[in-house]
Amino acid sequence: MLVIVMEDQILTPLKVCQSCLLADRSGQPRWSQGQLRCGQQLPTINAQQPEQYECMMGFRIANIE
Repeated sequence: MLVIVMEDQILTPLKVCQSCLLADRSGQPRWSQGQLRCGQQLPTINAQQPEQYECMMGFRIANIE
């Protein structure tokens, strides 16, 4: 499950990505084959940290399983 991580809150991508020109037709981030197509993966600090990405709009997106 993808979530938007901000300093003091976690949001669903639908609240943020729905207005993004890079989102898919349903207003979700372009997630395909385990990668965010509208952003880049950030380095992980440790193995217990979920994969994190930075979208082109500047938001941090985490893949929580």
